[in-house]
Amino acid sequence: MDMLLYAVAAVVFFALIMASVALHEVGHMLPAKLFDVKVTEYFVGFGRTLRSWKRGETEYGFKAFPLGGYVRLVGMYPPARGADRVKATAMGPFQQLSENARSYEWETIDPADDGRLFYQKKTWQKLIIMFGGPLMNLLLAFVIFWGVIGIHGVYRSQLTIAAVPECVVPADRADVSCRPGDPITPAHEAGVLVGDRIVSFNGVEVRDWEHFSDLIRANMDGPATVVVERDGRTETLPTVNTVLNGVPDEWDPGKRVDAGFFGVTPDRVKERGGPLVVAEDMWTMSLQSGYALIRFPVKVWNVAVDLVTGQDRDLYGPMSIVGASRAAGEVATTDQITAADKVATVFSLLASVNLFVALFNLVPLPPLDGGHIMGALWEGLRRWWAKVRGKPDPGPVDTTRMLPIAYLVGGFVLVCGVVLIVADVIDPIRLFG
Repeated sequence: MDMLLYAVAAVVFFALIMASVALHEVGHMLPAKLFDVKVTEYFVGFGRTLRSWKRGETEYGFKAFPLGGYVRLVGMYPPARGADRVKATAMGPFQQLSENARSYEWETIDPADDGRLFYQKKTWQKLIIMFGGPLMNLLLAFVIFWGVIGIHGVYRSQLTIAAVPECVVPADRADVSCRPGDPITPAHEAGVLVGDRIVSFNGVEVRDWEHFSDLIRANMDGPATVVVERDGRTETLPTVNTVLNGVPDEWDPGKRVDAGFFGVTPDRVKERGGPLVVAEDMWTMSLQSGYALIRFPVKVWNVAVDLVTGQDRDLYGPMSIVGASRAAGEVATTDQITAADKVATVFSLLASVNLFVALFNLVPLPPLDGGHIMGALWEGLRRWWAKVRGKPDPGPVDTTRMLPIAYLVGGFVLVCGVVLIVADVIDPIRLFG
C-alpha cells in the first residue's frame, strides 16, 4: 500500500510540475498572440510528437520526453544585412552556425508574415513576452504559498524557549547526548529556563527568532547578556560568553561555519498569514535561491563526486524533477507528520519548484528567458542612444551571434540535468530519516 501511495504521489507531483511548465509557456504565448506575433507551435515535452492538434495557425501537443516544453515564436532572428550575406563564404564556424540557424528559420517565413515577426516588435513588447514565462511561475508560487500559509499555516520559530541543552556537542558528532568533558552551553550557564521569552541580547531588543539568531552568530565568542520574560516579569540573566561552534551557513545550510553559539531551542508554532507574509517569505527564499544558483555548477559537481564515491547526498543540494517527485512520494508515505502537514508540505515543495524555475529562467544567458530579456534591453539601449545622438536607428540586435553561448549553456544545463536525474534515481535525497 505504501509503495502504491508513493508511486501515485510521485506521478501526480510530476504531472503538477509539467502543468507548471505548460503554464510557463502559456506565459510567453499569450502576450505574443496579444502583440500579434506569429506562434506556430506550443508543445509540452521534447522529441517525437505523441499527440497534437491545430487551432488556427498554432499547433498544440505533447512530445515523448516530458522534461520541459516550448512555444515557437516566428522571427526570433532578424534577417542578415547585405554586408553579412557577402561575407558568408568567409565565415568561421561560429558565424556559420548562426547563419545556418537564421536560414533554417527564414525558410518557413513568407512575405505575409511581415510585421508579425518577433524581432520586429517594440522593445517593451519583447520584454513582456519573454518575462511572461517566469512571471507565470512567480504567480503560481505566490498563489500556492498563499494557499498553504493562509489555510494551513506554517511552523515558525518563536522567542519562547522550548529546550535548553546542557552541553555543547561538536557539529561533526552524530550522537547529540552529553559526554564527560563536553562544555556547558552558555544558555544553561546563564540560567535560561524552558518557557522563558527572549526580550533582548546585549542591549538590542529582539524582533523575532531570526533576529536573535543573527545576533548570536555575529557575537562569535564574545560576552552575552540576555534579558528574558519569566512569569510575567523581565529578568536580566548573568553575563556569559557565547562559544564558537559549527552551525549551518545562513545561505548554504548544507555547509557549516564557525559562528557564535548560545544553546537554546525555540518553540515552534503554526501561524497563518496573508499576502504580505507570503511576499516576505518568497523574498527570503529568492535570495537563498539566488545564492544557490551562483553555486549551482559547484553543487552539481559535488553531487557527481558524492555519487561516484558513495557519499550521502547533501539534504540541501540540488535535485531534478525526478528527485522532487520522489520527495513528494516520501512525504506522502511518512508517518512522522499528519495528513494535513503532508498536503501542505507537498504543495510547498511545488511552490518552491515554481519559484526556482522562475529565477533560473531569469539568469541573463541564452537560451534562457533572461538572455532574451538582456538582448531586448540592449537593443532598446542602443536605439535610445542613437536617438539621443541624432544617429539612424541601428535596427534590431542580431541574436544569432549569441547562439554559440546558447549552445554552451544549453549543453551545460543538459549535462547537469542528466547528472541530477541519475543521482535522484540511484541515491535520492531523503527528507525523513
